[in-house]
Amino acid sequence: MSLRATEDDSGTEIHLPADIDWEMLDKSKFFVLGAALFSGVSGMLYPIVVLKTQKQVLAKDMPCVKLAVSILRHEGCRGFYRGFGTSLMGTIPARALYMGALEMTKSNVGCVTVSMGFSEAKAAAIANAAAGLSAAMAAQLVWTPIDVVSQRLMVQGGNTAHTGAVRYNGGIDAFRKIIQTDGVRGLYRGFGISILTYAPSNAVWWAAYSMAHRAVWGGISCYYLKKEGNGGVGFTPDSKTVVAVQGVSAAMASGFSALVTMPLDTIKTRLQVLDGEGSNGKPSIGQTVKNLVKEGGLSACYRGLGPRLASTSMSAITMITTYEYLKKLSTKDQDCHAEFTGSRPTKSTMAST
Repeated sequence: MSLRATEDDSGTEIHLPADIDWEMLDKSKFFVLGAALFSGVSGMLYPIVVLKTQKQVLAKDMPCVKLAVSILRHEGCRGFYRGFGTSLMGTIPARALYMGALEMTKSNVGCVTVSMGFSEAKAAAIANAAAGLSAAMAAQLVWTPIDVVSQRLMVQGGNTAHTGAVRYNGGIDAFRKIIQTDGVRGLYRGFGISILTYAPSNAVWWAAYSMAHRAVWGGISCYYLKKEGNGGVGFTPDSKTVVAVQGVSAAMASGFSALVTMPLDTIKTRLQVLDGEGSNGKPSIGQTVKNLVKEGGLSACYRGLGPRLASTSMSAITMITTYEYLKKLSTKDQDCHAEFTGSRPTKSTMAST
């Protein structure tokens, strides 16, 4: 991807590392290292997810700090990792499906859109949106049952008595009791709205990331041109600059995506966690929305927005930088792709995660 300053026809060229696509990856390294790296990332961010989930199911809103103090006082640090084992067990296969679908779709759609005559910027946005959509749908096949179980473990006890009287002694016990009560369908409660939440959210995020990534590099190019006054002379950013741009672009995309999809995420969480709100004790989407509006108006749909913004932004920043590092480690011929390309601008990461 050649990024040029728009103010000068001979503007500065930013020489970025070559993109690493699906065909260049050693698949065994990619999935094994990916499982290890993303398990660590999940562990770091899990307490924020617990806070967000508990806020979404409380009948009366509570400030994040007060809720965190309450969890710490009643349960200690372990309270912030309730259900983590179950969540981690699902994260590994779900991430594998996500990464595989993401890279394959991105490569294939990217080639098709370029051959159809789309500009590089449009082709990148379309390919990333399609990749995010397919990756989210594939991952939800595994993630929804894990999400249902881990969220129920997150919210039982403490301030969340509103979630019903069923108590679970770990993930296996929760799986067993949910299947006994509702069958396999109980594990996929909220699957439809999960798809409606995460598939568009991922498509929006990846498309927004692609555009933000290009815009940030364009701004840097213009700044460099004005500061140095060296039109026509390219420059190669160091690795720290590349990582910083990836992080800023990821945070921008996450903020936009979280604002758009927060109401759906709140409804999804309540459908998966709360019992007794509809016929036969099974909540409906309509009743869930009515209860939310009754509890706090439309603003109730945005409960937990702060933790979600923090969680999604931190997750996206760590994910994008970890993912790029993972791809670099997993290339079949690392010497070929570890170096910058020197005199000729090459493709930048087409919103590589």
